[in-house]
Amino acid sequence: MSGPGWKIDPEAARDALRVLREARFVLMPTHQNVDADGLSSPLALVHALRQLGVDAVPLIGDGVVPQNLSFLPGFENVLVYGRDELPEYDVLCLVDCADRKRLGAFYTDDPDRVNGSVPIVNIDHHVTNDRFGVVNIVESHAASASEVVTDMLAVWGSELTRDIAQCLLAGIYGDTLGLRTESTSSRTMRTAADLVDAGAHPGPIVDALFRLKPRSSVCLWERALRNVQWTGSLIWTELTPDDFTACGASPVEAEGLVNFLTGTEGSHVAAILYANDRGWRVSMRSVDANVAEIAAEFGGGGHPRAAGCTIVGDDSVKRHFLERVSVLASGATEAPGDAPTS
Repeated sequence: MSGPGWKIDPEAARDALRVLREARFVLMPTHQNVDADGLSSPLALVHALRQLGVDAVPLIGDGVVPQNLSFLPGFENVLVYGRDELPEYDVLCLVDCADRKRLGAFYTDDPDRVNGSVPIVNIDHHVTNDRFGVVNIVESHAASASEVVTDMLAVWGSELTRDIAQCLLAGIYGDTLGLRTESTSSRTMRTAADLVDAGAHPGPIVDALFRLKPRSSVCLWERALRNVQWTGSLIWTELTPDDFTACGASPVEAEGLVNFLTGTEGSHVAAILYANDRGWRVSMRSVDANVAEIAAEFGGGGHPRAAGCTIVGDDSVKRHFLERVSVLASGATEAPGDAPTS
């Protein structure tokens, strides 16, 4: 379990505020396949910056709109890359993004967008974050980026409105699976309680993230579960673009599947492989192996219990990857660590 002793650097929080307040417009691109924490934490910052007269907006970096997050206050104002015109911005704020290459098409269409020529405020909780910002607030022991943002706003003296509290609680719930992962510390629970006291309602969050689901998700999971396979102690499945098309599903609808597979008896690592025209995007989870170290061998990263990478090539490359992960997983088991779930 994460210890409650991490402490945000108040000077760094003030530096971040200075950079953001000096901006004419702040753009907040999200990581690909954005989850609750990845969207709710920048939305909370947008609400807080508005109190200071700062214009800011999140941008769905890969153009895939997560409709299950439409309950978040301010969702209707989020821009979508490829659909909406990019505003003129002079500061970027990346929240919950350990790697600038994970910004989807916003990055791949023009990598120079994040080469540092535009100042970047980097707020994160991934241990593999490489501190790419002019200001870096990276707390790897925090259960979510939203937990970090909560502390930032306290340093700023922001009014903790109901909308901000709702966004932040959604991010915490998303990354801790409703306060159920080993990353959930007593500090996390106290923060969640404070957000409820500020007006956040857990019910809509739990419904949207864990209870309600479209039929397309059930179709997708049925296909994925039929294709579950084993390579040593690695349990994995694969989804292709045809699977998503046949079910009318979006990529975000498969994200909970890897958590479902994690902890299957006899496994050390669970993985889901998303096929594309270059190879596969891989999402990995574990209860007793450091998947961040495994992912790093393939150019990826994340948390000890939740990480991902990309593999490029044909089926022979995939087979090598699966066999290698199985070997690494068997040799990398450890006592429960302190990493978040996503």
